[in-house]
Amino acid sequence: MERRPRRGVAALPYLLIAPTLFFVALFTLWPTVLVAFDSLFLQNEAVQVPQFTGLGNYAALAGDSAFQQVVLNTVLYVVVTVPVSVVLALVLALALNRKLRALGLFRLAFFYPAILPMVSAATIWLFMYAPGYGLVNVFLGILHLPGQNWLGSANLALIALMILGIWKQTGYFMIFYLAGLQGLPHEVFEAANLDGASPLQTVRHLTLPLLMGTTLFVTTIAVVNAFETVDQIYIMTGGGPTNATTMLLFDIWQTLFSFFDQGKASAMSVILIGVLLIFTVVNFTQVERRATYE
Repeated sequence: MERRPRRGVAALPYLLIAPTLFFVALFTLWPTVLVAFDSLFLQNEAVQVPQFTGLGNYAALAGDSAFQQVVLNTVLYVVVTVPVSVVLALVLALALNRKLRALGLFRLAFFYPAILPMVSAATIWLFMYAPGYGLVNVFLGILHLPGQNWLGSANLALIALMILGIWKQTGYFMIFYLAGLQGLPHEVFEAANLDGASPLQTVRHLTLPLLMGTTLFVTTIAVVNAFETVDQIYIMTGGGPTNATTMLLFDIWQTLFSFFDQGKASAMSVILIGVLLIFTVVNFTQVERRATYE
């Protein structure tokens, strides 16, 4: 006769995850619900008592040309920095996943930007982008190219922030790829080598599919980090010139703490949460199917 599990044993898994669920609900789900609720009200300096407006804040954002520019800036930043950072991280990991002289020094050199606080990194690049004496313009002068006002030009300021973002996070993603590469089964690669597979074929047909799980994780945190761009904007450009570098999270911070428009800031927060949630779900459902963990 089959014995039924005792109630205590059956409830043990739920008891183990209960503390985590409690803190997730308290510090993530509940604030999200409050923000969604606040986005339905008109709350700013001109309105002393919050007024229910339904989707009015969202409608106002949809017709706001400045917010459309912010969304465009954010999308461009994500579309450029995420693929470039992930690809460079993979290339560096492949290059450093072998026996080389002073291998630890090379790994540290590429990982060092990730150790720096973003405020320090932004300050360093603020000096490097300085017109006239900045290292970037000095290097351009050596190549007999004209110097640029990187942070003062509406066409170049966002590109300058992209370069900083790629430099800052590539080494961080490289560490995850290195860990993934070192966990791959060596027998598979030895068999491919005996079959005469070229290095390019090995990377394309073995390494990349086996690293799909790592790529899933790296791309997810890369997109989240890209949407969280605030510190470097505050230090280097302040969102300018002419709103050319204002991105979504910085615009939320500015709307709430500079313009004191809680309703509008809450609506933008809901949009940000929705975009990240949709991306994460789509990324996991599409990439997870092709991921190989063994």
